[in-house]
Amino acid sequence: MALSDADVRKQIKHMMAFIEQEANEKAEEIDAKAEEEFNIEKGRLVQQQRLKIMEYYEKKEKQVELQKKIQSSNMLNQARLKVLKVREDHVRNCLDEARKRLADIAHDRARYTEVLKLLIIQALYQLMEHNVLLRVRQMDVPLVESILGEVQDNYKAVSKKDVILKVDTDNFLSADSCGGVDLLAGRGRIKISNTLESRLELIAQQLVPEVRSALFGSNPNRKFTD
Repeated sequence: MALSDADVRKQIKHMMAFIEQEANEKAEEIDAKAEEEFNIEKGRLVQQQRLKIMEYYEKKEKQVELQKKIQSSNMLNQARLKVLKVREDHVRNCLDEARKRLADIAHDRARYTEVLKLLIIQALYQLMEHNVLLRVRQMDVPLVESILGEVQDNYKAVSKKDVILKVDTDNFLSADSCGGVDLLAGRGRIKISNTLESRLELIAQQLVPEVRSALFGSNPNRKFTD
């Protein structure tokens, strides 16, 4: 039975509606899938950038922490060096004060005379030479010449050897020296310095650790005290 024009138009319209519906559903499906893929890719990119940012700032934080440690270490070392310098200056001031007091010995003639005798005899025992030249402060020349005989006798009594002592009247110890004597033998090739300053330096080298302990207390980081 042939369809009327109205029926044909109706069927065509129905088919167009069906095709349009299918097309809309397919478009919605494509849009949904695209949206899903977009969100997945966006999440991946966001997470990737987030990790990069976290890694960047973590690296920066480590750099800042390292710089803080280095700066702290440098400041600590500078502080230690300053403390050490202040301590060394204080020890040196103590030694300078000792030197000033040492100079007072020469003002006591009787005491200084005995000190000179002992200094000369002690150096003679080290030299063990027959001819010895004594070098003293110019102001001490008369004093030293007055004790040469006694010094020679004392030396001979102990060493059983004679010694010829002569005071150098051409060269002298510095007038600023605290006193004492230099002994020369072998045409000046052998020299023993027994000035008060040289004795102070010798004692200072031995006693500086004890001086530091007395002034600043014992060093907790020092394992040995010998």
